[in-house]
Amino acid sequence: MTNTEPDAPITVVDDVLKLAPIEAGKLGHFTVLKSEDVRVVVLAFEAGFVLKEHAAPKTLLMQALDGALRVTAGGRIVELAPGSLIRLESGERHQVEALEDSRLMLTLIR
Repeated sequence: MTNTEPDAPITVVDDVLKLAPIEAGKLGHFTVLKSEDVRVVVLAFEAGFVLKEHAAPKTLLMQALDGALRVTAGGRIVELAPGSLIRLESGERHQVEALEDSRLMLTLIR
């Protein structure tokens, strides 16, 4: 069950991974939760895919759900594995590379 009504006092997303399949040859972009103050997106990467350097307009939390990713930001290179979490300030430029098939949860905070 998924309840993503913006006016509801609680939002439940039962299976984020099921909502974000990894598809060969393309980057999957799946909004799994959206409300007035936060948006959660899951990116699904095939191994070897590189999301070129860019910036988010809001504070960003990045968490690996599965696989392995390399994030380059703020002059650092960070390897993300399931359970790892990175916080980036609004406007911080970054690049993401999938070292293997991976899914990355992004939480954009107002």
